[in-house]
Formats: sequence, structure tokens, C-alpha cells
Amino acid sequence: MFLRALKKIKEDIRVIYENDPAANNILEIIFCYPGFQALLFHRIAHKLRFWGMPFIPRYISYLTRIITGIEIHPAASIGERLFIDHGEGVVIGETTIIGNDVLIYQQVTLGGTGKEHGKRHPTIGNNVIIGAGAKILGNIKIGDNVRVGAGSVVVDDVPENSTVVGVPGHVVLQKFINTDGVLMHNRIPDPVTCEINRQKYEILELQNRISELEQKD
Repeated sequence: MFLRALKKIKEDIRVIYENDPAANNILEIIFCYPGFQALLFHRIAHKLRFWGMPFIPRYISYLTRIITGIEIHPAASIGERLFIDHGEGVVIGETTIIGNDVLIYQQVTLGGTGKEHGKRHPTIGNNVIIGAGAKILGNIKIGDNVRVGAGSVVVDDVPENSTVVGVPGHVVLQKFINTDGVLMHNRIPDPVTCEINRQKYEILELQNRISELEQKD
């Protein structure tokens, strides 16, 4: 079990090296990256909760939030190689399930929508990127290889291999990612603006058609 935990820690460090060019050495990652620290303490709290220990897991979560600004419920299920970049204000609810190779930026909320019991938080697939300030709420599923734009509010399922943006979130058919699979925030269109522009073109076409008919008369 110790060797398995050590392997996970090494993977977490490697993921930070690969995703953050500002990471210079291992000591800097261990002591200066709140996302790494929050994930490390969550794994401890999650294991203690699995063993049926009362109170201590929640207290670990509480202390972690004070130290790192990241709140992860001990019951949340988190896969391999999660990277929480910056991390301040990140909230991950009790029944959240996160897959492998997920990247989460600051101010992200994976939360519920009310006081219901049971599964009430989102399920995040593999290889998902969630932009800064995004809110994913309720018992919904975010498919594999999805990109969630910064500031989006997502309350419905999102199919795999797509990008979702806006408030509320709209699925963008185009995959605005570069060859490395990184979300290109500066190239994500506003779906509302796109729809308005589409309607403008339709109105212009109708006006031209009306003018042609009037000229024939």
C-alpha cells in the first residue's frame, strides 16, 4: 500500500511538471503547490473515511481548505493524475466522481443544485479540462475529452469530445483545442453571439429576396 501511495505521489509531481512550465523542482511542487497538497490530504481523508473513521476525515478536509483554499469532500472519488492549477476557491462536492487525467483551474465548483440526497454532484470523465471559474452543478455527466470554458455554468450532460461555454453552458461543436489537446480559451466563440449573427444573416437574406421580388413586380 505504501508503494502504491508513493507511486501516486510521483505521478502527481510528474503531471505538474508536464502541465505547468513554472514548476522548477520537486521541493517547490511539494511545498508551494496547493493543488498538490490538497490532493495529498484528500487521499488520506478519503482512505480514513473508507475505513469508517468518523469526524477525522472531515476535519482533515476543513484544515486543508484553510491551508490551501481548496475544499474537497472526503467522500469525493478522484481518479489518477488530477492537476488542480492555482486552486484557490476550488470546491469538489461529496458525491463528485472525477476520472483520470483531469485538469482543473482556480475557482471551479463541482457542486449540487439543492438539498437533495444521494448522487447530487457531477461525474467528470477522463482527459477533461475545466477552465477558471466554471461551475458544474448537479448530477450530470461530463464526457471524456471535454473542455469547459472559463466562467461557464454547466447544468446539463455534455457529450464526449466537445467544448461547452457560456451561461448556461452551450455545447460548441468545434473542438477548439490545439494539437496537444489544450483548451484554447482565446479561441472559444460565444454561442449567443453566434446565434445572433446567424439570425442577422437570415434576415439579410430575406430582405434581399424581398427586394428581388419587388423588382420583378
